[in-house]
Amino acid sequence: MRDDLIAAAKAVHSERYADAEVVFLAGSLVRGEGTSTSDLDLVVVFRTLPQAYRESYRFGGWPVEAFVHDPQTLAYFFHKVDRPSGIPSLPAMVSEGIEIPRSSALSRALKAAATALIAEGPPAWTRADIDSSRYAITGLVDDLREPRSRAEQVATAAALHAALSNHFLRRRGAWSAKGKTIPRQLRKIDAVFSETFSASFNALLERGEPAQVITLAEYVLAEDGGWLMEGYRLPAPPEWRLPTDSAG
Repeated sequence: MRDDLIAAAKAVHSERYADAEVVFLAGSLVRGEGTSTSDLDLVVVFRTLPQAYRESYRFGGWPVEAFVHDPQTLAYFFHKVDRPSGIPSLPAMVSEGIEIPRSSALSRALKAAATALIAEGPPAWTRADIDSSRYAITGLVDDLREPRSRAEQVATAAALHAALSNHFLRRRGAWSAKGKTIPRQLRKIDAVFSETFSASFNALLERGEPAQVITLAEYVLAEDGGWLMEGYRLPAPPEWRLPTDSAG
């Protein structure tokens, strides 16, 4: 499979991105965790581009998702998009990616920059970040205590799954994750907590039992002061205003 992936990536490079300096082949297929619907994830780097872009298509039977950059746009996404978000999507693909068609001085420099950023970790949460997360989780848990329907319970569970995992990871100085990558990142940081997390949400989603998730949320928030609702205040920036026609 690995040889097939590399051959496919080389064909994409030569037929679609012939002028690119390097293509990084990454993602679940490369890690050996892919399924029949997994994409061929590529980070394509040209020497220079008018702008970065992302595109999806099929190539030789493979579904492809390509993130197309030059070194400057890649650096912008590393430091201004991914790092502030707490989820190192592009840095991880470059750091772990297989260099197509071959390793070069540029590809090694880009991999070194990506690896260094990942090692640095995400920005530390401020007190405002912590309280914002506490407030959001508290509201979701309140919705979970007395849902109006099973459909609303499932929707709340989905939002809480992302919010709780994010709070747990970021408060430990770890990179966060989203969607299907959440379980893998939780296992990497704390295998015991990961098992409890999965069991709690299984009880909720499979049997409609919220008690374990509520206890889990209480545990996650305990070190930061627990639930937060009454007295929470979030001021908007003063420049967030537009002129209006007050005459009418």
